[in-house]
Amino acid sequence: SNGSDPSPSSFILASIPGLEAAHFWMAIFLCSMYIVAVTGNCTVLFIVKTEPSLHAPMYFFLCMLAAIDLALSTSTVPRVLSFYWFDTREISFGACLVQMFLIHSLSAIESSVLLAMAVDRYVAICHPLRHAAILTNAVTAKIGLVAMARGVVFFLPLPLLLLPLPFCKSRELSHSFCLHQDVMNLACTSTTASMVYGLIAILLVMGLDSILICLSYILILKAVLRLASWKERLKVFSTCIAHICVVLAFYVPLIGLSVVHRFGKDLAPLVHITMGNVYILVPTVLNPIIYGVRTKQIQRRILNLIHIRNN
Repeated sequence: SNGSDPSPSSFILASIPGLEAAHFWMAIFLCSMYIVAVTGNCTVLFIVKTEPSLHAPMYFFLCMLAAIDLALSTSTVPRVLSFYWFDTREISFGACLVQMFLIHSLSAIESSVLLAMAVDRYVAICHPLRHAAILTNAVTAKIGLVAMARGVVFFLPLPLLLLPLPFCKSRELSHSFCLHQDVMNLACTSTTASMVYGLIAILLVMGLDSILICLSYILILKAVLRLASWKERLKVFSTCIAHICVVLAFYVPLIGLSVVHRFGKDLAPLVHITMGNVYILVPTVLNPIIYGVRTKQIQRRILNLIHIRNN
């Protein structure tokens, strides 16, 4: 496109060419996923709050994860549903920047919480006698506050760096919501500062967290392999399975979306939109299901609630 708009009033959310007629059914599917995510995460929050035996660091971290997933899905999915059901493709410039900040900062906070959960597993397995003294409720709360501050501090500059840029007349995004790299690519001037800062922020948060999580599990594996029997090893390591699945559910879509942005410029719009929706919805849907299946205390409490309701 020729020319630029120094202050765009809005951006255009991406639609899938040729599949406009299927938007209604796509919205039904997304809405179902959103309902599952909200129900599952609210259930986790309710069970941990009402069950005194679950008032421990691991479950407090799980509550943080559930709250983040609720905020992340709620900041994106209702707007996507509005687009699919009512064809409201335009999103204001300010709303786009706010949504972009929420997506990236909440993802950073989730990454920090996943790292804290890995450290919790490491301390519980490698230093079980010191676990209660090291990870007290006060320390857990401070970790949550640091995770929140870290996400805000690192990713608040992203929308601020985009504010003064002129944008091309073509304002169509490649996703159904706003992401930093997607919005940045529409600028009609050099975006080197924004691109470099975004890369540094990702590396210092998600990149560093993933390395430290891997390091935690290397130390956990070394401790587990020192146990006498395979039965004992499997029993101890099984306490980490839920966390490993949650880590994969978060980082695999994140890496996939990054690869699509970096190398998939010639891919069909369907790929971009699908990867974006997977990145937003898959972790928020899977996290409560994974912990509900793998954690006996949560299973038992859910079954009790179902039994009480049926009576």
